[in-house]
Amino acid sequence: MNRRPMFLISCLAFGFAFFYVPILSMIFFSFNKSRLATVWGGFSVQWYGKLFKNSQIIDAAVLSIEIALVSATIATILGAMAGIALARFRRFRGRTLFSGLVTAPLIMPEVITGISSLMLFILMAEWIGWPGKRGFTTVTIAHITFSMTYVTTIVQSRLSSADISVEEAAADLGSRPWQVLKDITLPIISPAILSGWLLAFTISLDDVVITNFTTGPGATTLPILVWSKVKLGVTPDINALATIIVVIVGAGVAAAGIIMHRTDKRREREVQLAIKANG
Repeated sequence: MNRRPMFLISCLAFGFAFFYVPILSMIFFSFNKSRLATVWGGFSVQWYGKLFKNSQIIDAAVLSIEIALVSATIATILGAMAGIALARFRRFRGRTLFSGLVTAPLIMPEVITGISSLMLFILMAEWIGWPGKRGFTTVTIAHITFSMTYVTTIVQSRLSSADISVEEAAADLGSRPWQVLKDITLPIISPAILSGWLLAFTISLDDVVITNFTTGPGATTLPILVWSKVKLGVTPDINALATIIVVIVGAGVAAAGIIMHRTDKRREREVQLAIKANG
């Protein structure tokens, strides 16, 4: 009778172990005193100290964060606009083409996206003289292109499941489209916007393939730097760097989850109070 539950529990445990045991082992060996990444030589935090003194890694990390912040913010704005258009305007000329162009990066291999972005920047440099060189600007534009797709999908899914009658009621009561958007639509999709921004930020922060095609000398991002170092073998300072990234991302995901949970609870309370007041 208990074989099926035990089998499901075993599969679940194996799945969690498959994903998280390598991460935990990486965190464990980041405190390794030995220079060999997989040979335990005693507990030490020396690699964290050396990591923060490595100007090359610090500069690459700062550049990656700057690119991720700018690209995620712009991608969230554009993606939210596209998501609202696709969810609320069911019929308009060119909708099928627009939807296909927006969702194309989801199914397009990153190598193709990277090559096409590189060719675009090369042709633009020949035709109009911009960009003069590949670096921060070209990487940011490329990241906006593919991360905007994820924001659009999230916002569109959120609006498709939301009750449109609330927006229609506000419009019937005399609210202008901008007021409906500001007072009704944006609060409804605010969790989706936050989720989309976090996803776009994360995707931009760890991208290697597209960044490798669109970056240039003097604009080495953190993933590119780590990739070049890993080719020569994993070292404890890379484990320390990865551990810091895992902690930061985990804290960000937890904070976002708490904020979204509180936002949903507050919205539910407001709806219940409004129902009681009208009743």
